[in-house]
Amino acid sequence: RTPDSRTRAPSALTPVPKPVFQVPGRWRQHLQPRRRCWSFRGGPRRAGLGPGLWASPMEKSAASTEPQGPRPVLGRDSVQVPDDQDFRSFRSECEAEAGWNLTYSKAGVSVWVQAVEMDRTLHKIKCRMECRDVPAETLYDVLHDIEYRKKWDSNVIETFDIARLTVNADVGYYSWRCPKPLKNRDVITLRSWLPMGTDYIIMNYSVKHPKYPPRKDLVRAVSIQTGYLIQSTGPKSCVITYMAQVDPKGSLPKWVVNKSSQFLAPKAMKKMYKACVKYPEWKQKHQPHFKPWLHPEQSPLPSLALSELSVQHADSLENIDESAVAESREERVGSAGGEGSDDDTSLT
Repeated sequence: RTPDSRTRAPSALTPVPKPVFQVPGRWRQHLQPRRRCWSFRGGPRRAGLGPGLWASPMEKSAASTEPQGPRPVLGRDSVQVPDDQDFRSFRSECEAEAGWNLTYSKAGVSVWVQAVEMDRTLHKIKCRMECRDVPAETLYDVLHDIEYRKKWDSNVIETFDIARLTVNADVGYYSWRCPKPLKNRDVITLRSWLPMGTDYIIMNYSVKHPKYPPRKDLVRAVSIQTGYLIQSTGPKSCVITYMAQVDPKGSLPKWVVNKSSQFLAPKAMKKMYKACVKYPEWKQKHQPHFKPWLHPEQSPLPSLALSELSVQHADSLENIDESAVAESREERVGSAGGEGSDDDTSLT
């Protein structure tokens, strides 16, 4: 997956005592069972409380006195679980149009690119796809279900969850294949998620974990901010926006950026759509009631204190100069084969 979905942690990781930590106000109800019970799907369980904390960011912004502009992420200096303003800021950027260059638009899929620093190959990419016959909650489940991810994500090399931070945040590992002959990459990320009525957000950023240092066979990339916004458009339809700002830790050739926006991103989105269509049938045969992202009591992960983590800054990692690397013939042929040519028989 993009650096958001992961499998279970290796058994070598020993559990640590459950820490006492600060969590966003909307989640404290989960840690205080004597109070009113909250649902992960749709806010308060028919408690008649009105929108309150579960109002959409657009509803809340009208009454909030907090600044609503994007919160800076490049200068992050401490590990924190995202709060309400972070989720609002991410959503606003997903919906923004100013400053983005449209590079692809076809068959319900659009891709935009935004140059962050002109003297580096650091870009933001944003993809949006209309999903017919796929409810928002199904797409949300697919992005969380790491066992299913291994079935449809052909780019994944290895992925697993490491530990749980709060009921809506964890830490995990993800490594993926890059276009040949570039070196493959990996990341350690703090991922958090938030249902907002019928809409959902999943987002992450890179952290350092003492037990998972950079590997010699992979380039450790940095997710500055990456995530998904899923917006319901009806009982059986939704729109997904994927936005990523990742430092690949290397001077990449121009063909990589062009290929990502013109071919790789649209192809990945369409493959995700196919996976969503097949998910309900697959899930019925594979632990249909196991959804720890909806039911945190099902999570088998050990707890981890935020103090065990630190922010992964890009300047502390080795830069790999791949600017002169030419695209392999195998990759060129694969690109010419069409966006829908991947075999998806493994999804059954």
